Amino acid sequence: MNVTDAVGQALHLPWQEAAIERIECQTARVKSFVLRPWNWRSFRAGQHLDVRLTAPDGYQAQRSYSVASAPGLEGLYELVVERLEDGEVSPFFHDVAEIGDRIEIRGPFGGHFVWGPEDGGPLLLVGGGSGVAPLMSILRYRAAVGGHVRAVLLQAARTWDDVIYREELIARDAAEADFTLLLSLSRDAARRPQDAGRRIDAPLLKSTLASLGPAPRLTFVCGSNPFVEAVTGHLLDLGLSPQTIRTERFGG
Repeated sequence: MNVTDAVGQALHLPWQEAAIERIECQTARVKSFVLRPWNWRSFRAGQHLDVRLTAPDGYQAQRSYSVASAPGLEGLYELVVERLEDGEVSPFFHDVAEIGDRIEIRGPFGGHFVWGPEDGGPLLLVGGGSGVAPLMSILRYRAAVGGHVRAVLLQAARTWDDVIYREELIARDAAEADFTLLLSLSRDAARRPQDAGRRIDAPLLKSTLASLGPAPRLTFVCGSNPFVEAVTGHLLDLGLSPQTIRTERFGG
């Protein structure tokens, strides 16, 4: 079955209920939600779920969220939700949702922005804000089944306190020989020698590629539209092949 056929079948998956099993505050504006669906479906690292909320008057709002958990965490999906003041879905998660509540989900979906051990490495992962979610799924899965694959995560955030999954990523950086975490803080000073106190630019990406060693077999870039455009433009200028770059975008 080719990717197009697989995605076509996935789009016909029915909506189902999932219970919120755990809620964790990642930053002041970001929470992660661990969901236990009625019918768990396996997925590939990097895929996403559709989430649908229905108001008492019947109005429905739907959004897509990348799965941050690894495929091996059977029975559960972990989603990262950033609060958007003008959002229709994120305020519910941040202000209303509680453990035990049920929401509707559908999926997982996605056939391009995915990684498995058969894809190999080295891997360059570049995430902006909540765009780190699918990259976490890749990193967690890599550690579980292919930890020998060299990977570097360059994560952009405004400040040190805005770094999503900061403690877990720093712990992985210390414990996993083939993984390196680099932080780019646009409105804060770098807290570690390897990090940068500025936005991601061409020189920072050049030094990141140098830290990776061999050219990445695959590069995954996830974030807002402007973020992805800027990063991929720099990477292409630095000589990476377009065929090796996979992107996921959100927002306007």
